[in-house]
Amino acid sequence: MNKHMAPEIGAWLSIGAYIGLSIIKLIVSYIAGSQALRADGLNNLSDIVVSVAILIGLKIAKKPRDHNHPYGHSRAEHISSLVAAFLMMFIGIEVLIEGFHSLVRLKQEAPEWLAAWTGGFSALVMLGVYAFNRRLARQTKSQAMEAAAKDNLSDALVSIGTVIGIVGAQFQLFWLDPLAAIIVGMMICKTSWDIFSETSHMLTDGFDAHILHEYKKKIALIEGVHKVADVKARMLGNEIILDVTIQVDPQLNVVKSHEIADRIEAMMKEQHNIQTTHIHVEPAVHVPKRG
Repeated sequence: MNKHMAPEIGAWLSIGAYIGLSIIKLIVSYIAGSQALRADGLNNLSDIVVSVAILIGLKIAKKPRDHNHPYGHSRAEHISSLVAAFLMMFIGIEVLIEGFHSLVRLKQEAPEWLAAWTGGFSALVMLGVYAFNRRLARQTKSQAMEAAAKDNLSDALVSIGTVIGIVGAQFQLFWLDPLAAIIVGMMICKTSWDIFSETSHMLTDGFDAHILHEYKKKIALIEGVHKVADVKARMLGNEIILDVTIQVDPQLNVVKSHEIADRIEAMMKEQHNIQTTHIHVEPAVHVPKRG
């Protein structure tokens, strides 16, 4: 399986599943009179946006460097996700508003059983898509597909919640159906906020301080490194770019200093799968001992 094409296959699978399921749910929700199933269908429409954003991001990120983009196009994936987050939030708010209206103007009638069967079928389909994309993410080590797989799992859980709301309405708990719609709307908004937070953090070169600390400790153990003066990292797409400043014996020549830098690069590739490590070498400052 081609490493570059595999994530795109997963994105296309998600898009196909979401298009089919959203159409079925929206039609059945109208026929069966289920607000929860309609909200679930709108949730799948928002997921189409996310999957398309991932697909576009993967395609653009693969473009080689050019004179306008010396670091490549990897961040296109983050920008697409940011746009998708805003669109998802819009859909989530709409679902919430309609759910609250339905709860206030509660109808004393339950949706037809067809809605429950549709929700159950959707949950099974999304569990299958989740299993495929999770395996794909592990094979290709794609963070984008890992996120897509988690989204697939959350959609399966949303559909299960929809079924519970519809079944509850069959037992005269009519408020469960619109309540399920409100919960779905809240989950859409939460997912969009999570995507926005994570993406904006990466676009502003944010990075986990605890992970940086681990990198610093590992680099400090490399033979010849007297001190790790600074460690910075940022994300370019799914790739970590690491900038390290080390201090070495000032008596070392350029060749020996370069060998230490090579050992650091090899260690980061082997242990942390970091393909790009920029290393700046400085002479160690020896502080004289006090008498």
